[in-house]
Parts: sequence; structure tokens; C-alpha cells
Amino acid sequence: MPTEFFAKVSVFCFLASYFVAFGLDAARLLKRLPVARWIGLVFGLAGFAAQTGYLLIRGRQENLPPLLSSTHDWLLVLAWIIVLLYLFLTALDRELAVGLFLLPVVLLFVGASYLVSKQPNPLIAGHRGLAMLHASLLLVGIAGVVVGVLLSVMYVVQHRRLKQHHATHPGVALPSLARLARWNWWAVVVSVPLLTLGLGSGVALGLTSQEAGAVLSFADPIVLGHGVVWIAMMSLFVWLLTTRRSTGKQVAALTLWAGGFLLAILLGLQVLSLTTFHRGAKTSWRERQCKVQSAECRVQSDQMGVECRVAFFTLHSALCTLHWPSDGCVSREVSA
Repeated sequence: MPTEFFAKVSVFCFLASYFVAFGLDAARLLKRLPVARWIGLVFGLAGFAAQTGYLLIRGRQENLPPLLSSTHDWLLVLAWIIVLLYLFLTALDRELAVGLFLLPVVLLFVGASYLVSKQPNPLIAGHRGLAMLHASLLLVGIAGVVVGVLLSVMYVVQHRRLKQHHATHPGVALPSLARLARWNWWAVVVSVPLLTLGLGSGVALGLTSQEAGAVLSFADPIVLGHGVVWIAMMSLFVWLLTTRRSTGKQVAALTLWAGGFLLAILLGLQVLSLTTFHRGAKTSWRERQCKVQSAECRVQSDQMGVECRVAFFTLHSALCTLHWPSDGCVSREVSA
């Protein structure tokens, strides 16, 4: 019964649940409503359960773990981790307004999953262990960067509230600036090494794959983009470890710039890239358009061929009628 139920679940089901949960959390900005908070938590739990079932069904259909089955599923797993963090923090402290910051990112990742392919990546053939290591490290590293970005946003918001003497806004509670700065520091310091290992294992996966010669290219936009992002994040990592008098505001600002750039590269290039290191698992929008146009051209060509043949036989019949008797015309048309 559960399998049959979850087989009918679509991405829109849990996307709508998260949207309602976010709307109810946002209502706390207007008025303190304990009932709305509980209803929002119920919708969050319902979306989390639906998303879990959807990923399990997808894994069975592809006979692969969700991390390896496709880019579509990988983005949903990343959103799943953020939802799990949202539910955990909400259970610990119901006064924390974490849904206002976490749920928009969840909606972004779930929405972006509509725009990427559901096809498996052929690079994992024969290298499933290395592919799993690559996907897992990259997932945890990017999740850590996302958490760092969200903590930076919380820091900026809390700093402005304290400056304007609005820190006691009803229904919206945030941790102290010192705690946010400390968590932000640890999020970057932990996530960057994991991100480095994830990117390195991805390069090793491409080089050791039998199809590497046809798929891997260091001139690929995604490879170049991730390289630039890694340099930015590594620079922030080194700066945090070597600077002893950095302020929480400086850390938050740099994390926002570097982490925001990483998210733009992660989502933008995956959706819009013409060719990609993962192109075996993904058909870009331009490639899909080319295939549609090619199919339309073939249909138009077939139609033009039929019209030309009809016109030819019509003209032949007319000339035949003018120059030959009806019997001879019929015999010539038959022979033709």
C-alpha cells in the first residue's frame, strides 16, 4: 500500500506543501499565531514524507541510489537535507524563525529539479563506488555552503534589527550575533574541504571512466565554473584560518558573495549549459530544442515530398489528356 501511494506522488505535491509551510511561517511577521506555526510544521512533515517516498520510488525505477540516478534526484536530495535541518531546528526551538530562511532555498532547489534531466549519468558505469563518493562529498560540501549562506543572511538581518532596536519582534526569534558568527565560521571551514574532495573525486571519475575521452573536457562551462567557485571558496577558507581579528560582519559578507556565486553556478550552468561534463545524464534546453526542430523539419520534408508527387501526377494527367486519347493516356499513366 505505501509503495502504491508514493508511486502516485509528483514533485508538485511536496513543492506545494513546502510553499504552504513557508507562507504560514511568513505570516509570523504580521502576527503571532501559534496555531499557524503548528499547521506549517504539519505541512513541512507531509512534504518531507512525500519527498522521501518519491526519492525511494525513483531509486527503484532506476535501480540506483537517488544520489546517482540523475541530476534531478541529486537536487531533490540536497533539498531533502535542508528540509530535514528545518524540521530538526524547529523541533528544538519552535520560536526560531528558521523556516523563513531555509524553505525559500528548498523551493529553489525543488523548482530547479523540473529543469534538469532525469536520465542517469553513463560515467558511473563500472565506477559506482567512486561515483557515490563524488556525489556524497559534493552534496555534503554544497549543503554546508548553503547553511553558511543562510547563517550569513540571518546575521545581516539580526544585525540590522539590533541596530534599529527591533530585535524583539513578536513571532520572529533569531540566535545572537556571536552564535551566528561562530556557526558561520564552522560551516565554511567544514564544507570547503568536503567540497574540494568532491570536486577532486569528480575529476578522477571522469579521467578513469571508459567514456572520458568523449565526455570529459576541462573547457566545459561547468568544469570551469566549478573551478572558479572552488578558488573563491578556498580563498575564503584560507582567509578565515589566517585572519584572527575578522569580524562577524566581514565573515557574513564574504560568505554571502562566495556562497551565492556557488549557488548561481550550480543551478545556472546545470540548467542553461550547452555542453556539460554530465551531458550523458542531461540534455540541455538548446539540445532539446534542436531535436524538436529536427523532427519538425523531417515532418515538413515528408509533407513536401508528398505534395510534389501529387502535383507531378496531376500535371502529367493534364498533359496526357491534351495530347493523347483517353485510352492511350490511361495506358501511359499505368506504365508510368
